[in-house]
Amino acid sequence: MNVVCGSCKRTYILRENEKERVEKEIGSGILETGSGLNQELSFIRLSDTRWNSHYKTLLRLVDMFPSIMRVVEHVKEECTNPSTQNQAINVLGFLSSFEFTFYLHLMLHILGLSDILSRALQRKDQDIMEAVSLVESTKRKLQDFRESGFNPLLKKIHSFCGKNNIQILNMEEEYINERGHRSKRQRYDFTNQHYYNFDCFNTVVDMLIQEFGDRFNEINTELLQNMTAFIPYDSFSKFDESKLMRLCEFNPYDFDSREKIALSHQLGLYIDSVRKDERYANLNGIADLARVMVETRKHISFPLVYRLLKLTLVLPVATATVERCFSVVKNVKKKFA
Repeated sequence: MNVVCGSCKRTYILRENEKERVEKEIGSGILETGSGLNQELSFIRLSDTRWNSHYKTLLRLVDMFPSIMRVVEHVKEECTNPSTQNQAINVLGFLSSFEFTFYLHLMLHILGLSDILSRALQRKDQDIMEAVSLVESTKRKLQDFRESGFNPLLKKIHSFCGKNNIQILNMEEEYINERGHRSKRQRYDFTNQHYYNFDCFNTVVDMLIQEFGDRFNEINTELLQNMTAFIPYDSFSKFDESKLMRLCEFNPYDFDSREKIALSHQLGLYIDSVRKDERYANLNGIADLARVMVETRKHISFPLVYRLLKLTLVLPVATATVERCFSVVKNVKKKFA
C-alpha cells in the first residue's frame, strides 16, 4: 500500500475521499450514526506472525476500497515520477481484477474464522477450556466452509464487484489467464467455475485444513484437554488426577519411573491442601496458580506437581501455534508476487 500511503499528500487524499464517502452514505441512510461508529480508519503495520493484523487490514481494505481506488487513480493521472506512475497503473489493474477480489474475500473469510482462536491463544489470562472449545469449533467451521462455502462466498464477491464496477466473470465460460508472462491472454481447457472452485478455493482451504490438523492433531488436543485439570476455577472443580498423570506421560524425559509414582502421591495431598487454602481462591488461571505456589512455598512441598505445572505453561501447543498454523497463507501471497 505504498502507492496509497507513500506520502502525506496521498494519505490526506485518502482521508478526504473516505470522509466524503461516509458522509454521502450517512446522508442516503446506508450507514448509521452513533457513538464509536464511522471512525477514521487507516492501514496498520503488518506482522509476519500476527495474522490478526492481516485480518484487520483486509477488513479496512474492503471498507475503504472506493477511496483507495480514487487515490490510485489520482497517482496514475497526476504523478510525475514514471516509476511510481507505472506502479500505480499495475496496482489499479490488479485491484480491479476479479481474481484479486476473489482472493480478498477468500482470505478475509478464512482469517475471520481463525481470528477469535488466534486472539484467545494470545491472551495472558489464557482460558484453556475455552481454547479447547475454540480449536474444535474452528476445525468444524473450516471443514463446513470447504464443503459448502464456495457459492455463498461467490455471492459476496459478485455483490462487491457490482458495487465497485469490477467485471464479474461468467463462471461457465472458458478460463483465460489475464496475467500470463508470455501471453497476456492465455486460454485453458476448463471453465472459470472449475478454476476458482477447484484450483483456487479448494486448494487454499485444503492447505489450511491440513496445516491446522497437523498443528492441532489428536495428541495436541489431548494435551490441551489434560491441561484443564490444573485450572483453579471453582475450587479446582476440574482437577483430575488421571489427566495430570497422562500429562506427565507426555514428558517422559522429565520424570523417571520413581518420580511418576511419587507424583501420583503428591497430587492427592496437593489438591486437598490448595482447596482448603484461602490464598488459592479466585485465581485467574494456571499462570496465577504457579505464581501463588511460589509465594506460599508450596512449590517446595510439592516439587513434582510444580515441575509438571511449569512444563504445562511451556507446552508447544501454546500461544504461537495458531500463528504458525496460518503462516501457510504465505503460499497464497506468492501467486501475486
